[in-house]
Amino acid sequence: MKKMAANSKTNVVRRATKTLDEEDSVVFVYDRRKGSEPERRIDLGGVFNYQTFRDRIRQEFNISSNTHFVITTTNRKEVNDDEYEDLVDSGDTLYILNHISQNLPAPAKERVEFLPHYDTLVKSGIYEYYASAGQNPLPFALAELIDNSLTATSDNLGPRSIELRLFLDESGDKSMICVIDNGKGMTSRQLNNWAIYRLSKFIRKEKKPKQNEDDEDGRPNTPTNESVPRSLTSDISYFGVGGKQAIFFIGQGTRMITKPKDSRDVHELTISKEEFERREKNREAIYSGFISNRPVGDARHLGSDEQNVKNLISEEVGKESFTHVIITGINPDHIHYLKHDFNGWCRQLAHIYHYYIHGPRGNEASGLGNKRPMSPFKNIDITVGIYDRGKTPRLISLRDIMDDMQTKYIRSAVDSFEFRAVVEGTGIVEGILRYHPFLYDKETFPIDSIPGAESDMDDGEYYKEDRPARGNRPIFECYWSGRLIPYTYVENFDWCSSPKKRGPIPTECYNRISGVLWTNDKFEVSTNKLTFIDLEVRLRDIKNTIFQKIVLGQAQRVKIDRQFHEWLRECHENYDKQVKFCGFEGTISRPELTVKRQQSPWAVFKAIEWDGKIFKRGQLVRTFRTMPHITGTIKRFLLYGHHEGDVFATGGEMEIAQEPRLLYNEVKIVPLSKLERSANDRVLKRFIEEEEGKLPEKLVVNWPEGNQVKQGDRMAAGSTVGAIQVDIRNRKGESISRLPGSHLTPKKLLVELKVMLHTHNGEEELVSHLSQYVKAWSYWFKRMENMKNLGDHTIKIQVVLNESGVTEFGGKPLPSHKIKFSITEAPPSKFSVGLLDPPFRVGIPFNIPLELQDEFNHCTKPVPDMRPLLEANGLQLSFAGVQARGTTLIVKDVTATGDVGSFQGKNFNLKVTLPGLTFPTQTMKIRLAPGPPYSLTVPTFDEEISIENGQALNVTIEVRDKAGNITVHPKLHVTCKFLGAPGLPTYSGDCSSGKTTLTGNIIFFKNLKKGQRITAKVSLQNFSDVLPVEKAIQVLPNSNPFYIDMWYTEKKGSTKLRDQQELKWPAGEHIGGILFALFDEGGRQIKISPEVASKVKVSWMPRLNQDKLQQGILPDIKVPSSAADSKYVQLSLSDGSGVEFGFTIRPEPGEVSQIRCVCQGSRKARLGENLDGDIVINVTDSHGNPIKKMPHGALSHLEVTGEGLKTKQLQKVILSNTGFALRQVRFEGGNLGQRELCIKYHEFTDYVKLQMLAGPATKLMFVDTSLYEPVTVYSGSRLDKNLTVQLCDDADNPTTEPNARMTLTGSSGLENVNLQMKADKDGRATFGRPIIVAATGHHKLTIRAIVGRSALVITVDVYVQPDPNKLTKVLVDYDKTRSLVVGDFFPAFDVRVEAEDGSVFMKLPAKNILMRLWIVDASSQNKPSQQAVSYVPDNRQQDDKPGHFYFRKRKAPEVAGQYNLFFQVSTGNQNTIVSDTLSYMINPGPPVKLVPDSRQAMMTVSNTQKSLSRSLVRTLKLQLKDQYGNATGGNISGKVTVSLCGDGGNEIPMLVGNTSSAEFNMSKGTVTVQNLVLQESTPGKDGGEYSLKVEVQSPQLKQTNVEPYVQPFLFYNDARKQYRMAQLTKERDTLLQTINVFQGFFQTTDKLVAEMKMSVQEAQQNESQIKGELRKTAIHSNQINSVESIQRLLGQAQRQRETLMQAPRRKCGLSTYVDMNNDPAILGKIGQLAEVDDDVVAHVLSWHMYSDMDCLVVRTSEAAMKVYKATHGRQQVLPLDSIFRKNIPNWNRELPHLRYLKNYQPTGNPVFARHLLKFPANEDSCKLVFGQLLTDLIILDTLEDATEYRREIVKVIPCPTLLTRDGNRIKSNGKFGGTQNQFLPLEKMKGAIFGAPIPNGCHQLSRQIELLESLQQAIQKRVEVELELRTQEEEQNSAAMRNKRRECQEAAEQLALVEKKLGMTQTSPEGAEGQERSGRLTPQLHLHGKRGRSSSRSPASSIADESSPSTRSRRTPGTAATVSVKRRR
Repeated sequence: MKKMAANSKTNVVRRATKTLDEEDSVVFVYDRRKGSEPERRIDLGGVFNYQTFRDRIRQEFNISSNTHFVITTTNRKEVNDDEYEDLVDSGDTLYILNHISQNLPAPAKERVEFLPHYDTLVKSGIYEYYASAGQNPLPFALAELIDNSLTATSDNLGPRSIELRLFLDESGDKSMICVIDNGKGMTSRQLNNWAIYRLSKFIRKEKKPKQNEDDEDGRPNTPTNESVPRSLTSDISYFGVGGKQAIFFIGQGTRMITKPKDSRDVHELTISKEEFERREKNREAIYSGFISNRPVGDARHLGSDEQNVKNLISEEVGKESFTHVIITGINPDHIHYLKHDFNGWCRQLAHIYHYYIHGPRGNEASGLGNKRPMSPFKNIDITVGIYDRGKTPRLISLRDIMDDMQTKYIRSAVDSFEFRAVVEGTGIVEGILRYHPFLYDKETFPIDSIPGAESDMDDGEYYKEDRPARGNRPIFECYWSGRLIPYTYVENFDWCSSPKKRGPIPTECYNRISGVLWTNDKFEVSTNKLTFIDLEVRLRDIKNTIFQKIVLGQAQRVKIDRQFHEWLRECHENYDKQVKFCGFEGTISRPELTVKRQQSPWAVFKAIEWDGKIFKRGQLVRTFRTMPHITGTIKRFLLYGHHEGDVFATGGEMEIAQEPRLLYNEVKIVPLSKLERSANDRVLKRFIEEEEGKLPEKLVVNWPEGNQVKQGDRMAAGSTVGAIQVDIRNRKGESISRLPGSHLTPKKLLVELKVMLHTHNGEEELVSHLSQYVKAWSYWFKRMENMKNLGDHTIKIQVVLNESGVTEFGGKPLPSHKIKFSITEAPPSKFSVGLLDPPFRVGIPFNIPLELQDEFNHCTKPVPDMRPLLEANGLQLSFAGVQARGTTLIVKDVTATGDVGSFQGKNFNLKVTLPGLTFPTQTMKIRLAPGPPYSLTVPTFDEEISIENGQALNVTIEVRDKAGNITVHPKLHVTCKFLGAPGLPTYSGDCSSGKTTLTGNIIFFKNLKKGQRITAKVSLQNFSDVLPVEKAIQVLPNSNPFYIDMWYTEKKGSTKLRDQQELKWPAGEHIGGILFALFDEGGRQIKISPEVASKVKVSWMPRLNQDKLQQGILPDIKVPSSAADSKYVQLSLSDGSGVEFGFTIRPEPGEVSQIRCVCQGSRKARLGENLDGDIVINVTDSHGNPIKKMPHGALSHLEVTGEGLKTKQLQKVILSNTGFALRQVRFEGGNLGQRELCIKYHEFTDYVKLQMLAGPATKLMFVDTSLYEPVTVYSGSRLDKNLTVQLCDDADNPTTEPNARMTLTGSSGLENVNLQMKADKDGRATFGRPIIVAATGHHKLTIRAIVGRSALVITVDVYVQPDPNKLTKVLVDYDKTRSLVVGDFFPAFDVRVEAEDGSVFMKLPAKNILMRLWIVDASSQNKPSQQAVSYVPDNRQQDDKPGHFYFRKRKAPEVAGQYNLFFQVSTGNQNTIVSDTLSYMINPGPPVKLVPDSRQAMMTVSNTQKSLSRSLVRTLKLQLKDQYGNATGGNISGKVTVSLCGDGGNEIPMLVGNTSSAEFNMSKGTVTVQNLVLQESTPGKDGGEYSLKVEVQSPQLKQTNVEPYVQPFLFYNDARKQYRMAQLTKERDTLLQTINVFQGFFQTTDKLVAEMKMSVQEAQQNESQIKGELRKTAIHSNQINSVESIQRLLGQAQRQRETLMQAPRRKCGLSTYVDMNNDPAILGKIGQLAEVDDDVVAHVLSWHMYSDMDCLVVRTSEAAMKVYKATHGRQQVLPLDSIFRKNIPNWNRELPHLRYLKNYQPTGNPVFARHLLKFPANEDSCKLVFGQLLTDLIILDTLEDATEYRREIVKVIPCPTLLTRDGNRIKSNGKFGGTQNQFLPLEKMKGAIFGAPIPNGCHQLSRQIELLESLQQAIQKRVEVELELRTQEEEQNSAAMRNKRRECQEAAEQLALVEKKLGMTQTSPEGAEGQERSGRLTPQLHLHGKRGRSSSRSPASSIADESSPSTRSRRTPGTAATVSVKRRR
């Protein structure tokens, strides 16, 4: 049947082709050896073998018998004896060539016939092409063309590139669509087969079985579908229909351009509807035509209107094989659709080929963020681009599309179920089901429309309320051979459909699955691949279909329906989230669980939301389905697994405290499923209240023996506290001693008494007793005597359980009672000297504080009229008076004067006496320094001063204090002004050390002929009270040389020269008799002494005769030989005075003596063209100077001759100032190359050599041939070779095109590569070494030359390899917890920096990496704020990973809020990279105090009738806060009790309603107290001080002790008095606020100074440490004292290192393997792995290993096989895992004679060869390789040494192979000699030689450079911090600061007076926290805190400080001064 089909086709062809002979076969032959002759028809009649055929060819083309030629097919298959029958057939087209690889000099056409196959009729009714279901079928037509490209690229070893280019023009007919691939291409026969309609691949295989290829299309046997996942075989070009149907559906014609592999020619076929119609009209054969065979890149056959096609053809150069399908005549409707729905149809293509472009697993999330992943499957890259004229191209890769439906299905699924169906034994269907869970109140099933769905129903019809998620959509999409069949879906299978009866799995779960089926080619599809013919029918055939579950790629014979339902149930339970867990608090472990894997982790939550109801912590609940039912309070909710934030889940557990707690005190954990959600809260509370009955309620305290202590009593030291009787009462008032309850074990109640002393450091326990119950007197405590501790005390009486001391029962505190009292001090009896305020200076007042104490060492107040006595030897002391301040007596304004020796000061003993005390005297030591500046002393002015004009003056100055001491001051700036004339200098300098010497510019008067008198005035700047000093100075004329006169001598006599004169003189002669004289400033001639003569320099003679110079005689001057070269001569003095004299010599030309010819243009000329430019004949004298004017008739004496010269048109002209010129020089005939032109003038002759060039340029070629190979480069660096191109003709001869414009452009992946230039005179253009910036991979550099109307193109393949030194990203490993509590620690951060090649960068200094932390606000969302805190990494620990940096135990901020942090890495050149930003929520801590929202003033009230006077509180808002002051308690609610307290016994004022307390509701941690008014006429002590106490009561705060808020107020019985006291109270509050602001300011500045001093100390230590390291590198300390010297040394070291690095060094010449830098498994070639110092050893050792030098070393055998296949077995490979390591010798083993011949001393310096190797990288692996290859190879000096050594060694053991440095080898068997044992010359080793290592000096210089840079930074840092410290200390001692301290003191004194008027005791210092609680603002006059330092500041301090005076400018009362503090990190 097949034979009949072939015969039928042949008959049709013969009838349709009239040009063929009907009797004999013919072939058509082109002679393409060198011309473009047309084809000839060769008759094959009578030809039966190759020889006869060859003879006929010789005869037809008249080829001689001795001429060599070859006969080839158009596919370059050579016709010979063996293959004549297979290759030559009737109608074929053949070539005659010189050799098989010759380029075609001209295109050729090949006849083809493409009659439709008979299958056109048989199968024409199977399917109506593109009967689409309501969709635009254009994407499916494009897919047909992509199918062909996928098949064509299936055998590619490298990338499989498929590009769809659309050139769309809606306004004209220039649109075209191109499908471009880099597949194997098609031969002309295969191209012919493609054109035949319905010629499927099965028929093609049988058409010509004689072909030697795998089949006629060159397809290898594809693997079976069973061996390819998802049947991704790429074998989808099947029927011979789709491509042609798609082309004519899209447009009106096509141009097929293809080039098969190993072919030098391109085949081109054009088919169009227009051509078919023309042939039909002319009655020609419709299905026949020509295939054009042409050279690569040849577009000469195209018209000017086909520029896009020309550009496409220009890209052919450099491609091994390709196919371009160009479709023209595009339908206008298609153009509109393609342009305006670009994203839509690209998404459809991505959906069709999803698994080809993303691999069998599909487009899973890569974890690379926005970075595009490498191609995961067979390197397939399908790119689509629209090129619209005048617009930027729109390009997209299908792999970059992330919203196609398959991607949505894959990425929204949480689990999958894989299966396989085997149909009828051979049909394989792979399938997968994916589950899309219900999350967060919604379905996650993708809701976008499914392709093909529009025909049946829209999206709204898919949705059903009873069927959510997928709705009515089918489950399965169907793929055939990995490619989507868009119009076929499978609804479901019986085993995966929803059951009819409701089971344990909810019905909606069946609608949350999607699926895909992949079939092999055993299932039939329509020819246009839109539908399956029989898929679903065959799959539902139960008898012939077997379903199997796939687990880890293996099929399992199980009941698939059971497995499916089990999988669906697990998905529902594990992934559907229906219960919302809220308020995540952390993760815990539960060790009480028996199953260990279930013990951790458990996430803790505060609340849940279930079915619209919220259950939260603290809520009462009850369980059901438990025995018994449990009633309790929710403590927390538990959910197994790692969770953060609010999450959804299907279940969990809850932890409840069983109620009532007093009875049970147990915590139980029950599943959420047992929670009774309908329980009534009222019923639960009633149940609990009934159980809490008879419990202890209160205490009754009695004082049976007197000495009662009342609340607020003030007692003297030594007082007694009386005996105490205590009784415990319950709510009914009954006395009890045990806990009630018959169900509990009875517990005894005890009473504990404690006396607590309240100090600043907390409470101190003084007394503690525990009392048992006695029936006679209940609980009894004895009296306590001698209470001596000063301060506030509290007697605390507390009920406890048994003797355990427990004060709570069931979470409720037991009753207690507190009594507060205080003890005061005694009169003073001794004193001590307080802290003084140094430094002390002469004449500067200071204070001496005296601290007074009583007999118990308590601080006490001074008595009136105390006056001290002051004494000190050598000093005069006085003071202004004394001042009492609290317990301190201050001696005011003490002043000391006297001699202190030096500026450093002197120590004195100061004695202070207070008469009348028990211990009246104290002695202290002070150091007195000189005082402030008082006067100036100038020792220089003690004598008369005179100086010469032009000299500087040195002035010595001293600054003294009032006592005559030389004094120092930080800003002593002195100046010396010179008066008496304008323009005189001013000297200035720093005299901070007390003494200095000033100097400066010279004192200079212009043309000073006689003396000048001036005055010097010395003054001290900024000290107006220090008088200046003046002195008169005499300035005399300068006696040094001032000007010069010169003369020269002629025959006429001497002539005086003028300075800068121009002198004309004959060229080449001498000027003699030159004289000179010197004159001073006064015009007096100076005698030339030997000293002066030695300083005389002339520009025309290096050495001078000193004797003649003293006589004023100068040497002769030689005039230049060239008239164009003027000569400037100069006489000068080298004494630095600048005295000089100069003039210019202008030479003049002489007589004619020679001619010289010059070509003005190029010396290169083309035959038949005029020479470019004139030939100029220069006529010159003997020195070459041109003769400016030629004589009359000179042209007649000019003769020009030359071979082939056209003398008739030659023009001769005279050029002025030059000579002659020859124009229109032309040659005809002769050979190419060099020619001489002879030019003669009189007896003078010259020759011009011209270069004759070839024809016009037709191609570009690289000058450097290595550019034809791929060039390897790092991104951001330059190419290592210059890009130089040469214009050449067809025969590769260099040619010139002066107007050729050349452009260098890069492919789409290259950045900023666009250079333009013109070719030089030689036809070359050099683009230099462009910088390559691109992603890793292969890229193209294209050089395009425009020559006339032709474009010449050449490309360079650039491979950008990953740069191991380029840092790309910062990665952080850490615990993912994102919520912390203030004061906690951050998790440990493990930071590493990755380079471009993916490796961890190991050379990064720790100083270059910082952790930045800042609080998030509106201005700093994504970038650090100015207050951001920086941390440096921890010091390395032993177990730390190399290249990793660790940040451990960094404390969280103390201010709650949202924080961001990232890690910043400095990469040099001021560039930085940062990690991803991490966000942390810092939550406030538990509440510890109740604080008002604003500061509260002292209140005053009265009991009058006016309610306004009785109003205590109108509105007071209080907030719960944690220990750091953060607002907290957002989830806390409860009651707040406000009560009145006081010290007036029972006379406590009452509120309205005659009550002493009131309750308010607290919500979310906040309570507002409102409208507290006293009862009218309520009792109270007039003028008494009471307190308003606010206490919190909340069940959520039972475990937390929240301090109450206390607000004091004053009570009066008189309204007027109340008003006066209210005014005083306001004044007191204002003073308190002022004092606190001042003290906070002082404390902050003191802390800042201390911190700055520590920073200075650290900077100095760091600088000293670096200098110590530099001394170890031979750099002395005196060389690195300044930044300038360091910079100088740094520059020298860098230049030395650069010189060493650039010095010539031996390098290995082997080429680098292309993929070496991409694959970490590849180490490199053996010759590149090692380096050798010695040149001779490197030569000999490389020769010995010559056969192994090119071997590639890889880590694994898998990598070795990959290289083997990629290079087709041509590359040697050595895998490390195949080396037998036991045979590797010990690397450090001794030489044989050292081990066995101890006394033998060999000659020749033997050494193991392996010990001479150095390994730049991978040392362990390299030792393994070279240990195997070299074994124990030994190297000696000479052959004699080696033979002697071997003779001795073999006496004991076998001797290894020996090499000698003179190039010989003795093998281990003893053989030597012969060429095989003598080394090759270096030039014959082809670069296979070991390179030399980097010089050792480079490493030392690199270390020096690193240390010098560090030292430079350290010095700059030290100078900076020292300047900051000096500035701050000056600010501390400034007048403004003293004013602030004085104002603070005055405010404190005024406060004492106000409090005295109020009748209050003086306020004692309290902490700020106590002030905030009590509402009082008390002064802190003597608190100077110190802040500790650490390696990194806590962010809490830097953020909390924002509101303090230390970090912002604050205006204080009475002053406008501000302070600013600079942060340092």
